[in-house]
Amino acid sequence: MKTWKILTTAFLAIAVVALLTSTAYGYMGGFGGMMGGGNGGGMMGGYRYGTYTNPQTPTQTGSPTYRAVYPSQFGGRCMGSFGSNTYYGPNYSTDTGPIKINTATTVAQNYVEVIGNFDLKVKQIEEYVNNFYVQVNEKSSGNGAFELLINKYTGSIYPEMGPNMMWNTKYGMMRGGILGGIFGTPTATTTITLAQATTKAQTYLTSYLPGTTTGDVTTFYGYYTIEILNGTTPYGMLSVNGYSGQVWFHNWHGTFIQELAL
Repeated sequence: MKTWKILTTAFLAIAVVALLTSTAYGYMGGFGGMMGGGNGGGMMGGYRYGTYTNPQTPTQTGSPTYRAVYPSQFGGRCMGSFGSNTYYGPNYSTDTGPIKINTATTVAQNYVEVIGNFDLKVKQIEEYVNNFYVQVNEKSSGNGAFELLINKYTGSIYPEMGPNMMWNTKYGMMRGGILGGIFGTPTATTTITLAQATTKAQTYLTSYLPGTTTGDVTTFYGYYTIEILNGTTPYGMLSVNGYSGQVWFHNWHGTFIQELAL
């Protein structure tokens, strides 16, 4: 009897470990899971966002054009189906090169409009070599709501990867689903203060990007996004987790070009 109990306990322990391992592997993107690439083009797998890919349609002259995509990602179902919640904007021709910052602004404002949350507004657009960065704020609180990226050649707009999805306790993955509720009611007041976050950011910069300093800080739900300056010129940005103090550098933008405050 004792031997049977020992074997049963061991079997159950192995089964639990296997289940947890497979779940974590799938979540982190083993076969195209949420975090990774894989053949499925996971949620965090670079720019492969499934229905975010724009359809290419020919014009009368045969020149390729693309349409801006506005998936209902935030303010509705964060992880919901995109099939019936995808909106298409006007066509943009690739013949003239990357879209301009004013066009990117229109794309961003249309995105916020189709969400239907009237408390949201586009606060700022920044152009980098690789993409446009969009900051969306709440009108009522003044806090940052979420962050977006716009493809410079297709006009596609989609949630920024990284802290925006993983640390945002109100509009990101943390607000519902498998990770929901672990921080309670979403709040912009976290255990790491703004001053502490700025200090942690500067410590990081001193070690990894010597000569750069912190600039403007935006408080989001669950984290801070902090501008990086090279002298007086914007260099990029990083985020600091409002609970752990972890620093996450946004390494997907490339070189800064210009910004437009709204």
